[in-house]
Amino acid sequence: MERHSTDTVSIQFGECAATLHEASSTHHSYKLCSDPDTFIYMKFMKSHCCYDAIPTSSKLVIFDTSLQVKKAFFAMVSNGVRAAPLWDNKLKCFVGMLTITDFINILHRYYKSPLVQIYELEEHKIETWREIYLQYSINRLISITPDSSLFDAIYSLLKNKIHRLPVIDPASGNVLHILTHKRILKFLHIFGSMIPKPRFLQKRINEVPIGTFKEIATVQESASVYDALSIFVERRVSALPVVNEEGKVVALYSRFDVINLAAQKNYNNLNMTMREAVASRAGWVEGVLKCYPHETLETIIDRIAKAEVHRLVLVDGDDVVRGIVSLSDLLQALVLSPAGIDALYS
Repeated sequence: MERHSTDTVSIQFGECAATLHEASSTHHSYKLCSDPDTFIYMKFMKSHCCYDAIPTSSKLVIFDTSLQVKKAFFAMVSNGVRAAPLWDNKLKCFVGMLTITDFINILHRYYKSPLVQIYELEEHKIETWREIYLQYSINRLISITPDSSLFDAIYSLLKNKIHRLPVIDPASGNVLHILTHKRILKFLHIFGSMIPKPRFLQKRINEVPIGTFKEIATVQESASVYDALSIFVERRVSALPVVNEEGKVVALYSRFDVINLAAQKNYNNLNMTMREAVASRAGWVEGVLKCYPHETLETIIDRIAKAEVHRLVLVDGDDVVRGIVSLSDLLQALVLSPAGIDALYS
């Protein structure tokens, strides 16, 4: 596997791969079985392995479980990564993942007020947090081999409701890459031109109800950041449309925005409003990427792939939130449903 160069940063200073579910509690599962092109993407994913989707160069950050939680999250921010495999030096193996969800869970669990320092974030080591968290969660490192098909990778991501899937070389035990929904769709977007374009891509999104359209998780711009954290924890979504009093979307607040609280050292002020939190975001932010009911599936897939985001906010002509179309929804409908597998909604 000489062609891939992974910049691995191992820091002796995170936690279990807490499961994340992009969509809300009510979904529309759509099957394209009546279309003769139904199986094109399914076959494409089955004919390519995970190794094919690994970029020629990438960065990989690995944390030792003896590292302090605070330092780990600062390292994630400074290296621009959203998850890191965890190495247990005593067991001499990888034992889990540290993700942004862990940071959210720590803040939500221990935050009291701006006047009270979050001791657990300041002093806890990753191994300590894992011991606490594992009392409430069954944890194991979910991974895949480079020779496994991308179809199997999609199934594992959706079935386990995770967004990060380590690709581990079974011979060396080394983590080669962290595979994501985004990377898989990007691979399809780049190399999909080599296969016939399915005709169902010309269908409008309101004709193929792929996504979440009921009980959409949103947050009012007047709500506090702590309120947003509560929704992240309870609904297990990866981003929240921020809406005004009329229900119009004015911003998108993602889990990655939460970890930037560490960079700005604002994690002790979770009483700030979402309006203030959005305004204080430094540097580039994802923004609100929208889609409309009349747009085609092809347009929506292109927009998500080019912007490298995980979801689009479905709005009406007045910018009122009507749904969420996520990568998880698309991969379920285009790849797994034709195989008769309902991994996302089961």
